[in-house]
Amino acid sequence: MSDERSITLEFIAEQMRRMMSEIRIMRDDITVIAASMRRIDNNYDRLENSMQMLRSEMREMRAELRAMQAQHDRTATRVRDLEDRF
Repeated sequence: MSDERSITLEFIAEQMRRMMSEIRIMRDDITVIAASMRRIDNNYDRLENSMQMLRSEMREMRAELRAMQAQHDRTATRVRDLEDRF
């Protein structure tokens, strides 16, 4: 029974080769995952910058709309005043 389960140097060498192969595969996987994460991070930064620009544009549009509304209100007041005179 001990002869069937004896561990030889060839067996250990094969196990080491198998482990080294698996480590290489894991390194390749980690390289791919790291590259994906860098791309995601870069995309997030670009998206964040785009969102900030959109917010800024929305603020400007709101300011313009407020100015237009104020102008409309002033015009309506003048028209009412003229109507009241006549």
